[in-house]
Amino acid sequence: MKHKFSLVLVLTSMIFYFVFAYSLIRTDHTKLIGLYLGLFVLCYKLIQTHKNNIQFLSYIAFGFRAIFIVATPNLSQDFYRFIWDGRMILEGFNPYLYTVESFISNAKFPVAQSQELYQGMGTFNANHYSNYPPVNQFFFVISGLFGSDTILGTVLSMRFLIIAADLGTLYFGKKLLQCLGLPSYHILWYILNPFIIIELTGNLHFEGVMLFFLTWSLYLIHKGRWQWAAVVFALSITVKLIPLLFLPLFYQYFIKNNTRLQHATNDAENTPKKKPTPSITKPCTPLKIKLTGWLQLSGFYGIVFLVTLLLFVPFFSIQFANNYTKTLALWFQNFEFNASIYYVIREIGYLFRGNNEIAIIGKYTAIIVCFSVIILAFFRKNNTMVQLISAMLIALSLYYFTATTVHPWYIATLLLLSVFTNYKFPLIWSVVIILSYLSYTQSNTINKHENLWIIGLEYFIVYIAFFKDLFKLKSRERQH
Repeated sequence: MKHKFSLVLVLTSMIFYFVFAYSLIRTDHTKLIGLYLGLFVLCYKLIQTHKNNIQFLSYIAFGFRAIFIVATPNLSQDFYRFIWDGRMILEGFNPYLYTVESFISNAKFPVAQSQELYQGMGTFNANHYSNYPPVNQFFFVISGLFGSDTILGTVLSMRFLIIAADLGTLYFGKKLLQCLGLPSYHILWYILNPFIIIELTGNLHFEGVMLFFLTWSLYLIHKGRWQWAAVVFALSITVKLIPLLFLPLFYQYFIKNNTRLQHATNDAENTPKKKPTPSITKPCTPLKIKLTGWLQLSGFYGIVFLVTLLLFVPFFSIQFANNYTKTLALWFQNFEFNASIYYVIREIGYLFRGNNEIAIIGKYTAIIVCFSVIILAFFRKNNTMVQLISAMLIALSLYYFTATTVHPWYIATLLLLSVFTNYKFPLIWSVVIILSYLSYTQSNTINKHENLWIIGLEYFIVYIAFFKDLFKLKSRERQH
């Protein structure tokens, strides 16, 4: 009976994913939400029924991904810009120095299918310089090389890369969970999650590749291989810049770990030994151990920054620096979508000043986030790997709670980090984030006048889950 029930769950999920991949239009909101929520119910039942059979559910998860293999992404058109950037590099152009519009408006077509790519990405994307870091560009190039100058072929190549990254995340995620003494099946809330399958495999967002490198790096750090961890962490940064936010949080992990080792060593020295033997190595002095922590931290930061800079070097010029910083600034001072606290402050600005104060608000929220991360780094206990990952999750949550723009696929990082912690709200957010797609109009553009009631409902659920997690954790700490 159990096998029949499981078969029904799997087959129903496959049908839902197939319909999602090949017959869904983004603006068909009823169908979109119905399929999405249905897939979450099916996912929950599969994990509930087979959580002790990770291998089986892993096969199922990648089988679901295979359904999307030849599908054209239907919730995001960003992949057209990915293809454009990759082909630009293959043609010898620096993608950071030119907007797509600068070519098309002058009737120049530097890459194959230029007009089709331009129409697919839309004028909004075409008017801005590329903001995708160099390793991400490398994957665009690889996809272009194997794409046979066709959009579908390039999409296929990108999809294989993202699926391979998810496979790596599954491998290192399970190993890290085992090292931390946490249930291995927790990784299924990422790997089997419909949000991840749809946004990453389906819509070709490279957060999945960034998260593979991040998970690998955290595993290496936990195993004490911090030099290689730094290299891999730099790769994560140069796919997506988000991991830069986490760098200050490593302070206590490196320094305090050595302080604990110092205390453990002192305790060992003060404990009487019945039969001392010459084979016991003389403990390091406290100063040497403390210095080792600082050296490791400095070495970790040094390698991360050096590798990151070296990866940017092939594209570097003064014009690149100007274009890239201006493009990044747009996310803080010009773009707005699916925000929460920012929308409240924006309405207050309208009330008292009569204008949209996004430029001012964006600047100050960025400063607030930076100070918050520094406070988390120095005043929150981040000595263990679970505490470190929890701090990362909190820091990124603060950023998204105050950000002017929160696209659905951004939540993937929070979801993966939550797998290694006791926080559940990112899982809830991965369900209700679908509400943000209700802002898309029939013209497949974002409605400039989002329905704030719908956005409010999304964040009301998210904040309830967030504070519930906080209260639960505080209660648990008091009990211990």
